[in-house]
Amino acid sequence: MKSQQPARRRRLAGLPFGAMAAVALVDLLAGPEIGFLALFSLGPAFACVNGTVRRALAVGALAFLLCLCVAWYDDLLDTRRAAVALATVAGVTGAAALAATLRRRFERELADVRSVAEAAQRVLLRPVPRRAGRMRVAVSYTSAAAEARIGGDLYEVVLTPSGSTRVIVGDVQGKGLEAVETAALVLGAFREAAPDEPALDAVGARLERALNRRLEGEEFVTAVLAEVDTDHTVTLLDYGHPAPLLLRGDGTVQFAEPPLDAPPLGLAALGPDGPQAYQVELAPGDQMLLYTDGVTEARDARGCFYPLERRAFLLKDDDPDSALEALRRDLVDHTAGPLKDDAAMLLLRYRDEGVAVR
Repeated sequence: MKSQQPARRRRLAGLPFGAMAAVALVDLLAGPEIGFLALFSLGPAFACVNGTVRRALAVGALAFLLCLCVAWYDDLLDTRRAAVALATVAGVTGAAALAATLRRRFERELADVRSVAEAAQRVLLRPVPRRAGRMRVAVSYTSAAAEARIGGDLYEVVLTPSGSTRVIVGDVQGKGLEAVETAALVLGAFREAAPDEPALDAVGARLERALNRRLEGEEFVTAVLAEVDTDHTVTLLDYGHPAPLLLRGDGTVQFAEPPLDAPPLGLAALGPDGPQAYQVELAPGDQMLLYTDGVTEARDARGCFYPLERRAFLLKDDDPDSALEALRRDLVDHTAGPLKDDAAMLLLRYRDEGVAVR
């Protein structure tokens, strides 16, 4: 996508000149009987789409000069038709300059918003440890709010004093600033509780209490909590979230489904008991992908969901960051455009020296 942007900018930059050249050619071929002079105003009209105010004025001046020359060539310089055409070019040039001024101001404001959002994202979604024992970690986050580059999905990895690793991947109901605020609350509570609580369900209880003090009505957060022990046994708690994907070293793919369904965080008082912990054994070469529903619910032009299980083979790259980026690009290609929902992915890979990912 980024490689296409310079070519698109070049086409937009050449559009005003192409339009004026086409008007001049058609006028010369058609003769003075058909009035094309006013169409030279297409030049400055297109110029305001891309470029500075100075460029819009320069293109407008060129359009005015071309209109004069063609009017002289057609022997129309002293006619009302030429006067109207010249006035049209001048008027459109003024409007183009104003439009370019407003567009540049909007672009500067948008750049400021993006810089603030990026700073907020660095605070909210901090870089995670890339290694936890023999476990390697990679993350990917794609926001549906393309201009803000931040949303309601969350992830975090915390190393505990006992040597285990605790992970959360979650999805806040809703979008916008309220979702970001709730995500910040969950992450803050997790970062505080994960190193201190002796059991993973105690961490979940701390998150529930923190949300109950903040959320109102039927707001909630789906999440998966995982604890990777030193023997690489993974304990999972699933709060109404999509089940993690397991990719074994032999290429086998399966979902680590919870034994019982449980309500999301924030809805414990309205539903059945909380989640039941369950375990998954990881061997050298195995991978576990935690993700949000923005991945599995992404649709293509025909309305088909993204087939995550069938596309898991894209995680075969030796570098986990490159593997996860390949999966992210495939997800974006599947939708053929911006995602409709935020998509977060966190990859845990158990690697021993000499073990290759198939």
